[in-house]
Amino acid sequence: MRHDLQVSYCPKIMRGVCDASAGAANDIQEWIACIPCMRNLALMSRRAFDLPPLELLVAFEAAARHLSFTRAADEIALTQSAVSRQIQALEGRLGVALFRRLHRSLALTEEGRAFFQAASSALSDLDRATRALKHSDELKTVIVTTTAGFAGLWLIPRLSSFVAANPGVDVRISAGNAITNLEREGVDVAVRYQAIDAASRGTRLFGETVYPVCSPKLRRDAGARLEFPAGLVHYTLLRMEPDGSNQLQDWGLWLHAMKLAGLRPAGVMHFSSYDQLIQAAVAGQGVALGRLPLIDRLVKTRKLVAPFAGGVVSPRGYCVIVAAQAAKPEVAAFTAWLTATARGRGSARQKGRARP
Repeated sequence: MRHDLQVSYCPKIMRGVCDASAGAANDIQEWIACIPCMRNLALMSRRAFDLPPLELLVAFEAAARHLSFTRAADEIALTQSAVSRQIQALEGRLGVALFRRLHRSLALTEEGRAFFQAASSALSDLDRATRALKHSDELKTVIVTTTAGFAGLWLIPRLSSFVAANPGVDVRISAGNAITNLEREGVDVAVRYQAIDAASRGTRLFGETVYPVCSPKLRRDAGARLEFPAGLVHYTLLRMEPDGSNQLQDWGLWLHAMKLAGLRPAGVMHFSSYDQLIQAAVAGQGVALGRLPLIDRLVKTRKLVAPFAGGVVSPRGYCVIVAAQAAKPEVAAFTAWLTATARGRGSARQKGRARP
């Protein structure tokens, strides 16, 4: 008996991986058993989107952004060889080379650059939509990035007034000196220490005035030796680590203004974060360069004192920047509270309440 079956070749059978054909007694049964696969292929041809698997797109976006398979692997928690295989699979699926493999480096091809722009935009949109769905019924969050000094000395001591007015909002603070990409990292608000001029990005919160401060005990024990700026030569100065981003958190600006640029103190202690430096000053370990308004509460409570007059206005200050994707009532409430508190206007409970 002759059987004439009109079927197409199933690629799974050709590779010997078709589960539907397992245990078939003869070739005809094998092809019939594979009909579910053929139906799936027909459905695939009618799909609205012909897209590579998501994991391949994620690996490609990270590799293209870093121009490194190794750094991409670190970011997405895979091995370098796994990322390399995923890129090869994606290139095979698309039928084009996305990278040029150079000696110890990678470069995107023209097709790779175009695909990177599309993949990055699509993944960002998908990430935002996913976050919105995940948090739609959860506690509302405001994610803030800023320096450790601003967070520890100014923001956190005042934050209770915002929390009291907005009990359903969870403020999450990420402190550090690195400049964060707000959109990529999913951060809502940045408070940045930067030059205050016409080119400044964001809304200005306040500038700063710098002058030496120390503990009351250190000032009492110093007596006449610390009545004038030149007397700092007898004391330990507390300084920021010179990492390239803290040049005006250090002593150079003030010493230059006092015509003491060549001053050599009795000792120096270095710190990587300004709030730690100030805690050392409160403990009497040396003289710090105080920055108002960050330390205004410590000055008002006499935990720190100025041994002599001589404040210098800094050309830098703090600005608040809101991410483009952060158009949320809780973010608007937080930034309104932040600016009102910085400028000393009214009650935080009235100025910074989130609307439902």
